[in-house]
Amino acid sequence: MTIKELQPSLVWNNFYSITRCPRPSKHEEKIREYLLQWGKEHGVDTFTDKTGNVIMRVPATPGLENRKPVILQGHMDMVPQKNSDVKHDFEKDPIETRIVDDWVKACGTTLGADNGMGLALAMAIVEDKEAKHGPLEILVTYDEETGMTGAKALEPGVLKGKILINLDSETEGELYVGCAGGLDATAKASYERKEEPAGYECWALNVLGCQGGHSGMDIILCRANANKVAARLLYALLKETDAKLLDMEGGTLRNAIPRECFCTVYVKDTKKAETVVSRVASAIKAEYTQTDPDLKVVFEPYKCPEGTVCDHDECLYVEEKSALRFVEAILACPDGVERMSASVPGLVETSNNLAMVKIYKGVFSVHTLMRSSVDTAKAALADKFTSVFELAGMESSFAGGYSGWAPNPDSEILAVMKKVYSSMFGKEPKVMAIHAGLECGILGGTYPDWDMVSMGPTLMSPHSPDERCHIPSVQKVYDFLKEVLATI
Repeated sequence: MTIKELQPSLVWNNFYSITRCPRPSKHEEKIREYLLQWGKEHGVDTFTDKTGNVIMRVPATPGLENRKPVILQGHMDMVPQKNSDVKHDFEKDPIETRIVDDWVKACGTTLGADNGMGLALAMAIVEDKEAKHGPLEILVTYDEETGMTGAKALEPGVLKGKILINLDSETEGELYVGCAGGLDATAKASYERKEEPAGYECWALNVLGCQGGHSGMDIILCRANANKVAARLLYALLKETDAKLLDMEGGTLRNAIPRECFCTVYVKDTKKAETVVSRVASAIKAEYTQTDPDLKVVFEPYKCPEGTVCDHDECLYVEEKSALRFVEAILACPDGVERMSASVPGLVETSNNLAMVKIYKGVFSVHTLMRSSVDTAKAALADKFTSVFELAGMESSFAGGYSGWAPNPDSEILAVMKKVYSSMFGKEPKVMAIHAGLECGILGGTYPDWDMVSMGPTLMSPHSPDERCHIPSVQKVYDFLKEVLATI
């Protein structure tokens, strides 16, 4: 059985077509071209704005022309994450899917249901001859995952709708009316390098098998951060043995909790080094037994990739004091939940994801993504980040900041959606705020009169190769969306 045979067929067939279009963030050319062609084939006025957002204008079904116009919104890009043993080029290869019980998964990569499923839902409404709705616009933004670039670039006056239903949330039965803002943080420094020491052996120290996940949705789960785990191991090696650090690289995306980190060290007393690594690794694995059962530390003699010769430039190690200073800074860098919300039970207010670390050929760099629903708390976390790295003699910089989305208790569309959900399913939906960056916060700044709610089917572990979409929830969400559009 393939996903094209699942129900509702219009949604899953559109999602299948989307999986055929490579679309990592900042490389959305193929999916943009596909959406433009799809709109043309379905007789929908489809165009791009000045920067590359795709907009479709869908006429109302007969008799509903005077209804308040609605915008269905999602983003075209996806997070490109894969397991290290999987060969996949996200700029060229389609996403291969599989069905496991009630879930659709990919084969060792992210699935792209975030936010391909949102696009598929909107496209299905256009095709569905039974769907009733007033005037519709479909807004598909680009580069959401690495900076919400498309949402930030959208100009006033382009869209005519008054109600926005964002289709980028990840739990069926929950309606989202608020989200966190974000800020990208970077620390950098240069360092002296020294020649390979006599009598030392080159060893690889790798952290593998961490669960990872979405740096907003999953940060509350307190999973292991591979960069932090590697720093703990390196700290013990540098403090207790004669080890010397060559390089370190972990994490690939600012909004994904790092799953792997790769380091190279010189060691002289290999038995002592193995003992130290074994001791610290055992303690760490015991700490993360529940959240990261597959966490693995590999410490073994380094081997150059087959068919290559080690480059002398790559054999230089980090000057000893600098190496320890860098590792200490990584250990001290804020990571994970910083503060829980005092007003919304169970909601993370402020967090930081130590997303990417690289020590290589004379340059040290750290990249993190800060989130908070309180702008002043986000600014305070930025000050803490700056303080840590200034104490370590490094420079900090910040970019891509955006505010959160404040809930509107008087939202008319929220009242309609709550009533429809209760009527259809016999229970109240949960009204939530989310510790992740929904585009509603940015879009609402450009179109302050919009009435907005976010919804979507149930996804688990987005931004990681464990990403999966709950099949029964897709049917419920599609039926609900159709009824809401008919009721507005």
